Amino acid sequence: MDIAEFLTPELVVLDAKFRDKAQLISEAARLCNALSPAPPPAVIENALLARERLGSTGLGAGFALPHARIEGLDNYVGLFLRLARAIDFEAIDGRPIDLAFVLLIPFDTKTSHVAALAAIASKVHDTTIAARLRTAKTPALLYELHELLTSMNNS
Repeated sequence: MDIAEFLTPELVVLDAKFRDKAQLISEAARLCNALSPAPPPAVIENALLARERLGSTGLGAGFALPHARIEGLDNYVGLFLRLARAIDFEAIDGRPIDLAFVLLIPFDTKTSHVAALAAIASKVHDTTIAARLRTAKTPALLYELHELLTSMNNS
């Protein structure tokens, strides 16, 4: 699966300000709905929260990968968030997160989403890529994302 199919420059937010996990999920649902063809924000938010109740998607090293299957979604939607200030996300290592990749998965997809989740997680856990994501300035964002997407696709 080509990550570029569901992550576009419009779905990248740098230095987002959230007070907590709930606000991040709520705002992510709103942004996904506003920037891509997606169901209403409440549908997205409820699905993401339901997934979080099964166990935190805070994967450690300052990174979270909130994801959920969404009824009524036709295509995968990705949203990358870099936070201005780290927040508690109940991550497995107990550390706050400052990077999040939200992945919305069509409910009736025939494509396995596990490969996409694994590719995203492994690349963001790469300390070189994570450092670049944490320090990228707006003018360099497209270049940085191109590098990230290319390296994800070649995995």
